[in-house]
Amino acid sequence: MKTIKFLMIICFVSFGLLSFTKLVQDEWKVPAKYQNMKNPTDANDANITIGKSLYSKHCKSCHGKEGLGDGTKAEEVDGDLGDFSSAEFQSQSDGALFYKSYFGRDDMPNYEKKIPDEEDMWMVVHYMRTLKQ
Repeated sequence: MKTIKFLMIICFVSFGLLSFTKLVQDEWKVPAKYQNMKNPTDANDANITIGKSLYSKHCKSCHGKEGLGDGTKAEEVDGDLGDFSSAEFQSQSDGALFYKSYFGRDDMPNYEKKIPDEEDMWMVVHYMRTLKQ
C-alpha cells in the first residue's frame, strides 16, 4: 500500500512539473541580423491599411482583433499569444517583430509561403504598432 501511495505521489508531482514547463516558454531568441533591422516601408495610412488587412486574414484568429491573444483559435494554442498592446511587446524592435511574425516557432506558424512578399509582413508590423494601449 505504501508503494502505491508513493507511486501516486510521484505521478502527481511529475504531472505538475510537466504542466509547469509547458506554461513557461523559452525566451524567443531573435538573431542580431533581425534584431537591428529597420522597417523598410513607410508607416503611412496606405501601408497600415494593407497591414491591417493581412493581419485580419492571417493573425486575428489567434491574436484577436486588438492583439490581446483572445482570437477564436486562441484556446487551441499551447504557448503564450502575447498582448500586442503591452509596453513589453511594443518595446521590441521592428526587426524582432518581423522575425517572430514571419518565421514563427512552435505553435506560431511560418508565413514565408502564406505571405511570400516580405514587404507585406513589414506592413503587418506597422499595423501591430497601432495596437498599443
